[in-house]
Amino acid sequence: MEEPMTENNILDILKRRFETHPERHVGLEWYPIAERLHQYPAKLRSLVLMEQTGGEPDVVDYDATKNIYTFIDCSPETPKGRRSLCYDNEALEARKEFKPMGNAIQMAQNMGADILNEEQYRMLQSLGEFDLKTSSWILTPSAIRKLGGAIFADRRYDTVFVYHNGAQSYYGSRAFRCILYV
Repeated sequence: MEEPMTENNILDILKRRFETHPERHVGLEWYPIAERLHQYPAKLRSLVLMEQTGGEPDVVDYDATKNIYTFIDCSPETPKGRRSLCYDNEALEARKEFKPMGNAIQMAQNMGADILNEEQYRMLQSLGEFDLKTSSWILTPSAIRKLGGAIFADRRYDTVFVYHNGAQSYYGSRAFRCILYV
């Protein structure tokens, strides 16, 4: 039987991932990151939820002027535990039939994290190749959302594409990726 994930064992998982993928955080060391995480138990809980839903979070940036580490979901494909969600609560309420179990924006908020915007998604893609078979909802500009749309992104043909869809749509191959600042 697999042991339940806790704030303690998430640190072991994050450390192994940190050591396995040094290209994602050039020049950073694990010890100061771990110390920082110990100072913010709510952020550790967010990382547990990101991990439990298949996100495989990893450190991708450090802003020395603000003393903030950035974690992003680095799973090769969009996280399995967050698929088949429409974009936001308004879209969920608008569906009359075949409603999904939830929505991306609310789930990210419940996890204590944010959904990636287009710039953050493209930065992630500069660190590797993600979403080669799946896609991820990304933060949609309010002008598009007011018209009923939402945007998502993926990587095909060695290119990052950003597309549109009705915000109420959902697919078994689309979820969302989180960003968390610590």
